[in-house]
Amino acid sequence: MNLLRLKEIREDRDLRQIDVAKALNISQVVYSRYETGARLIPIDKLDELANFYDVSIDYLLCRTDEKGKYPRSLLEKNIKIEQLQR
Repeated sequence: MNLLRLKEIREDRDLRQIDVAKALNISQVVYSRYETGARLIPIDKLDELANFYDVSIDYLLCRTDEKGKYPRSLLEKNIKIEQLQR
C-alpha cells in the first residue's frame, strides 16, 4: 500500500509521528509502521486519520488528489440508489 501521502501530510503540518500517534491513541512505533506500509491500518484508525487531517480516506490512500471529504448528501443519495437497485 502506498502511504507516502500519510507522511507528507503529517510533515506539511509540522507534526511528529508521536503527535499523530497520541491523537490516535497508539504507540509511535505502530504509527511509524503505518507510514512505511509495514503494518496495515485498521479501518477505524484510517477513519480517525482522515478526520484528524480533515481529508477523505481516498486522499490518504492516493486514490484521488482531491483533499475534501465527500458531501454527506452525496453519500446518502448513493446509498438510496444502491438500495433501489437491489
